[in-house]
Amino acid sequence: MPYVAPVLIGVVYALVMSLIREPHRRRFNAIMVAGAGGAYLSGGGLGAWEFVFTAAVTYCAYRGLESWTYIGIGWLLHTGWDLVHHFKGNPIIPFAHDSSLGCAICDPVIALWCLRGGPSLIGLIRGRTEKSVQPGV
Repeated sequence: MPYVAPVLIGVVYALVMSLIREPHRRRFNAIMVAGAGGAYLSGGGLGAWEFVFTAAVTYCAYRGLESWTYIGIGWLLHTGWDLVHHFKGNPIIPFAHDSSLGCAICDPVIALWCLRGGPSLIGLIRGRTEKSVQPGV
């Protein structure tokens, strides 16, 4: 279960984000990945490298204002940083030892959704349901 919950959180994130219409959905997600990029700044334990990482994700977030690909790259960078913190740094939630590992499992789910263009999952589900009901399709 400790591995299933982060995947479900990533899927729920994409479902909730699907409620936001484009282009606002892309821009909002650029802001979200920028925030994730600064999550370890207050005590990640890796010194100046925390600023280097935050700068890299901030660049991805800025480019992500116009590109889902950069948002996905930002989430993949965060996945790697989560793994570094799980093994060498401090956890993202100080009192939850495996929180960075959970984040490292959740983030690629979000990244894959972003790399696919951040489609509305609700729209995809409705589209498949409607097509399966129509005769001759």
